[in-house]
Formats: sequence, C-alpha cells, structure tokens
Amino acid sequence: MEYPFKIKRVSPALGALISGIDLSQHIDDKQFTALNYALQAYHVLFFRNQPIQPEQQKQLAERFGLLHTHPIYPHTPECKEIMVLDTDEQNPPDNDNWHTDVTFIETPPMGAVLAAKHIPELGGDTLWASGVVAYSALSARWKHMLAGLQAVHDFTKSFPEYRFSHSEEIHSRWLKAKENSPPVSHPVVRTHPISGRKALFVNEGFTTRIIGLTPKESEITLGFLFQHINKPEFQVRWQWQKDDMVIWDNQITQHYATADYLPERRIMHRATIIGGVPY
Repeated sequence: MEYPFKIKRVSPALGALISGIDLSQHIDDKQFTALNYALQAYHVLFFRNQPIQPEQQKQLAERFGLLHTHPIYPHTPECKEIMVLDTDEQNPPDNDNWHTDVTFIETPPMGAVLAAKHIPELGGDTLWASGVVAYSALSARWKHMLAGLQAVHDFTKSFPEYRFSHSEEIHSRWLKAKENSPPVSHPVVRTHPISGRKALFVNEGFTTRIIGLTPKESEITLGFLFQHINKPEFQVRWQWQKDDMVIWDNQITQHYATADYLPERRIMHRATIIGGVPY
C-alpha cells in the first residue's frame, strides 16, 4: 500500500523507523489503517521526537483496542492505563529477560505503545525478537512436534512473592493480583489473527511448562526454545532517545530491556492493548 508517512527498515527480521507523522495529534483513519498495516508487516514500529502526554498516549493506544491496567506496576496520575516503568539503583528493573507482555491472562495483549521519558546517558536499549522468524527457522520435525501443544503461563514466574513483601500495601496488591491471575495455558505456536502467520508463543518471563510432556521433556524443550529466540538473526536492537515511541505487536514478538545503565535512571510510559484468546 501507499503509506502517508516514510518507512525505513532497521533490521532484516523485524522493525521499521516511521517518520512524517505526529502521534500526539489526531490520527485520521487513513493514517491509522497505514499504521496497522505497517505493524503487521514489520512487527515493531519506531518513532523519534514524539513528546506525547499520558492522555494523548492513551487515546492513541485506544485506537487499537481496549487497554489493560497492570495489577502490579504503578501508573501515571493522569491515566491508570499508562503504566510507569521508573528504574534505577534503588528500584532495579525486572524486565531484563526475554518475555512477551502479560501472557499470564486468557487474552494476552495484542500490542503496546511505549514512550521514553527519561533515558540514561548510556545503555538501556531494548531488543525485540520475531516469533514468526524464529518459528520459520525451525526444522520441519520441530514444527511437527510443537503443533497442537499447549504451555502454562504463570504470573508468579516473573512476579515472585518475595519481591513484593517489603510493605503491607504492596504485598496486599500482589496477593490480589495472584488471586486474579491463576496460571493459564496458550498454544506453543500461535496463529496471528490478521496475517495468519505462525509464531512461537513461549517466553522465559512467564512460560513454566508444556502440557503433556514429562517434566524433563518440558524443561529441555522450553530450554531449547528460549535459547533459540536469542539468535541475533531474529532480533532488532533499539537505542533510545528521549521522546522516542515504539508500537509493537505483542502477539508475535518478545522483547528484552537491557539493565546496563544502573545506577542511572530510566523512565518509560507504557500503554498495553488487550488482545484475543490465542489459537
């Protein structure tokens, strides 16, 4: 299609830099359709110089669907749907592993809109990996073996109780989140609801076991798949600047936020868009 903005690919596997659009302003139907089309084509869209406010970020994200409110992380005063990731030496990050956001619910997010508010002088890059490219690189025998398998995703794997026991208020919030988020199962290989492309859908952050395999078989299989997604050929790495924004398809990607900037501070705002039931 003919895009009403400029697109520059940033890696062979996934990712494109978008310019010539102001995300803080109203996005008309033509622009939104083009953004959606680009998101399906490139999985991750990067934007420079987008000084967006929480309410504007919320409105943009809501064009894609209903928004998720995270049960643990804090949010901006203006919008409970805009999660704040504010990390430094006193509050170190917990997302420096390969993960797909919020797969511990029945309808994991279809995507997210992330805005960079405070960036350290060095470090703090984020990497994304394509589950589509990673799946395509598997042998036919592996694809056949994984077909139809389901895996368990557990909130407590990335949010263990000990990390939230230092205050009664935080521990109470964790207990409520745990009660509301029992383990769920999703396909090991999911199908994108629009493009129909198949992608690996297990991640180190939340996936605990594969149903129907022995514990050792599950451990070995997940270990291989977690390592497989780490191949640089499947990835793109983004070096943040203040006021950058990223929109990504959470259904077919994983990401890793590097924690190499401590003791400096890093602040990000994220809107998370609810998706459908994986199949």
